[in-house]
Amino acid sequence: MKQAIVARADLGMGEGKLAAQVAHASLMAYEDAPASDKKEWKGGGQKKVVLQANGEQALFELAEKAKAERLPHAIVRDAGHTELEPGTASALAVGPASDNRIDTVTGDLSLY
Repeated sequence: MKQAIVARADLGMGEGKLAAQVAHASLMAYEDAPASDKKEWKGGGQKKVVLQANGEQALFELAEKAKAERLPHAIVRDAGHTELEPGTASALAVGPASDNRIDTVTGDLSLY
């Protein structure tokens, strides 16, 4: 079991901003997961991997793949209080779910 969080590398977010966006995405997708997957993932150490994509379109394409695979997922849209414009799609989380199911969506992406 794992969760993959995809952050936009093209936005040039500072380290703190990146960490906040990744955390938001992780929690939002977790809340979308079935109770049995939540329990298994929590019991297994809550494995996460942070990956990168360039551009808003890439996030939405990955979200569509996750939806087609019936995987829990969430896209973060920034409130615009600090570095990003309001509504900027900054990160996507997929899972928690089995590693191989997550990899069908994010397996070709590079680590952040």
